[in-house]
Amino acid sequence: MTIATVNPATGQMLRTFTPLSEPELDARLQCAADAFRRYRHTPIAERTRLLQRAAEILDADKEKFGRIMVTEMGKTLRAAIEEAEKCAWGCRYYAEQAERFLTDEVVETSASRSFVTYQPIGPVLAIMPWNFPFWQVFRFAAPALAAGNVGLLKHASNVPQCALAIQDVFRRAGFPEGCFQTLLIETDRVRRVIEDPRVAAATLTGSTGAGSHVASAAGKQIKRTVLELGGSDPFIVMPSADLEAAARTAVKARTINNGQSCIAAKRFIVAESIADEFEHRLVAGMEKLVVGDPMDPATDVGPLANEAQVRMLADQISRSVSLGARLLTGGRRIERPGFAPEEGLEPPTR
Repeated sequence: MTIATVNPATGQMLRTFTPLSEPELDARLQCAADAFRRYRHTPIAERTRLLQRAAEILDADKEKFGRIMVTEMGKTLRAAIEEAEKCAWGCRYYAEQAERFLTDEVVETSASRSFVTYQPIGPVLAIMPWNFPFWQVFRFAAPALAAGNVGLLKHASNVPQCALAIQDVFRRAGFPEGCFQTLLIETDRVRRVIEDPRVAAATLTGSTGAGSHVASAAGKQIKRTVLELGGSDPFIVMPSADLEAAARTAVKARTINNGQSCIAAKRFIVAESIADEFEHRLVAGMEKLVVGDPMDPATDVGPLANEAQVRMLADQISRSVSLGARLLTGGRRIERPGFAPEEGLEPPTR
C-alpha cells in the first residue's frame, strides 16, 4: 500500500513517502535498543518533565497539528484541534500520575520483605489507526515513555505526516534520540519488526483480523501484546428516556469523527412504544447536519477518509435495503470532490 497524503476533501494526492529500506529499518531498531539501555535509567522526574514539555508543544501548536489531521483523514478542524488538546491532557495526566503508578507495592508475606516493582521492558511497537491519528498514538506513547520504555510507531499508511509530526513533538520536547521513532513501512513488514529480538512488545488498535495477526506473530516470540479491536456498540433507548435528549445524543454518537469511530453507536435498540417517535427525531437530527469542507467551522460532517470507506458504505446501504431495511434519509453519494459520504448515514469503522 502506498504511503501517502491524499486530501479526503478533494481526493488530491499531496505527497508520497518512500518506505524505509531494510538497512534503514535495521538502523532504527538498533537506535531504539541503544536508546532504551540509556533511557531506562533516566529518573522519573526527568521523564515526566519531558512529558509536560510535550504537552506544552501540543497546546501551542494545536491548530497546526489539527490542520495536518484534517488534510490527511478528513475530520473537522474543530474536532482535530480538540484531539490535539486531548493529547496534551494525556501527556500531563501521565506526567502527574506516573510516580504513583510506578511506586513499589509492598506485599505482606512470611519473607523478610516482599514487594511488586514495575520495570520498563524495552522498545514497544505500536500499530495505530488513522481515525484518531494523534490521540491513539499519545494514549500509548505517554504511559510507555513515562514508564521508561521507548516507542516505535507504525502508523496507518494514509497519515504519514501525522506520524512524523508526533515524532517531532517528542524530539522538540527533549526526549533523547531514539526514544520515539516513526517507521514508515508497509503493513506486510510489520511481522518482521515484531519478530525482531530488539522489540520487546507490541500494541495495536485496529480490526479483529489485524489483531489476530499481531497476536499470532507476538505469541510465537512469547512477547506481550495489548490489543484494542473492533466492536458493535448498542445504543439502547427505554420508554423512560427524554426522547429529545436521546435523539440528540444518538446523532452525535453515530456521526462523531465523520462516523469513523470504533466506539460510535452502531445499533439502535429502542422500546417499541417509543420507536416511531425516536425514529422521527433521529432522522430529523441527521438531516440537519451540514456535510462539507472539514476546514469550515460550519461543517458538522466532513469527508470519509478514503474511497474504500465510501464504497464500503454504499455496499452496506445496498445490502441492508435488499434485506428489508427502510431507507429513511440520504443513502446516495453527495456530488462533490473527494470522499464525500452518503447523505444522512455514516459508516462503521474497524
